Amino acid sequence: MNMSMKIVLATMAAGALVGTAAAQSLNGAGATFPAAIYGKWFEEYRKAHPKTEINYQSIGSGGGITQLTAGTVDFGASDAPMTDAEIAKLKVRPLHFPTVLGADVITYNLPVVKQPLKMDSAVVAGIYMMKIKKWNDPAIAKLNPGVKLPGDDIVVVHRSEGSGTTYIFTEYLTKTSPEWAKGPGTSKQPKWPGGLGAQGNEAVAGMVKQTPGAIGYVELGYVLQNHMQSALLKNAEGEFVEATTASVTAAAAAAAKTMPADFRVSITAAKGKGAYPAASFTWLLIPSKIQDPAKKAAIVDFLKWMLTTGQQYCANLGFAPLPKSVVDLETKQISQVQ
Repeated sequence: MNMSMKIVLATMAAGALVGTAAAQSLNGAGATFPAAIYGKWFEEYRKAHPKTEINYQSIGSGGGITQLTAGTVDFGASDAPMTDAEIAKLKVRPLHFPTVLGADVITYNLPVVKQPLKMDSAVVAGIYMMKIKKWNDPAIAKLNPGVKLPGDDIVVVHRSEGSGTTYIFTEYLTKTSPEWAKGPGTSKQPKWPGGLGAQGNEAVAGMVKQTPGAIGYVELGYVLQNHMQSALLKNAEGEFVEATTASVTAAAAAAAKTMPADFRVSITAAKGKGAYPAASFTWLLIPSKIQDPAKKAAIVDFLKWMLTTGQQYCANLGFAPLPKSVVDLETKQISQVQ
């Protein structure tokens, strides 16, 4: 075989491979909250299904909804259910598929404090409303008797872009702090009274870890990966609870029994012993009609894999798997993808 023939055959083979990859390539964008588990899922799914490639941009829930609305991605991802107004902007009705359970964690940088600080919503709201400015403020000291608190300034860090993680955080505060409810309220991108903005969970975690006296809110997995300090939050039962997969599962227990048909549900400030108060489902947003048969087949197959095999990867990354009752309901919903 001469050299020119080898080049032609190699080019044809490369073209065939590119064509196959393109036919089975899925593009998504959205939440940074579940980015760690999504990255693991897409990697593992590709190993088992080498003809399917899933590309995901971790840009925040707001960005994911914007791109889904514009039709520039095959699926979106959000830590907050889409509102009726957001859904009305789409040409094709989106289906909400809960993927895992996670938690917003209050993380801080106070190396001199060796034990986890206890916080309630009044303290957290006071800090983020820029009314509690020092770490030894009486409100913090009252919840932590015997703990020697430094007199350092509190450096407040929040998300700068539209974020589902922020939505969970502000919804928790709105439900539990009358002062916050009357002020910033629940939003993916509230009007912050002050503080420093950072884009994505990764950047917030990085800023807190690098800034003495800083406080921020990030998904549990980022705290575990970066070995960061985190607060115990007071729940509806008056318990100070650590964010763990068990306490997140406890928060979802009641909601799982009364899951609405469209899966748009909130579990922040959940009642029940051991329930973590800033927990949430996170969702994939899948168009109910997909024109490309190859893409439809790939998305449907991935959803089935995600609800079964994929759930086993949750715990090691700081997420809680879906309750079986929710998995069963979602499995039925897959048939709605046309």
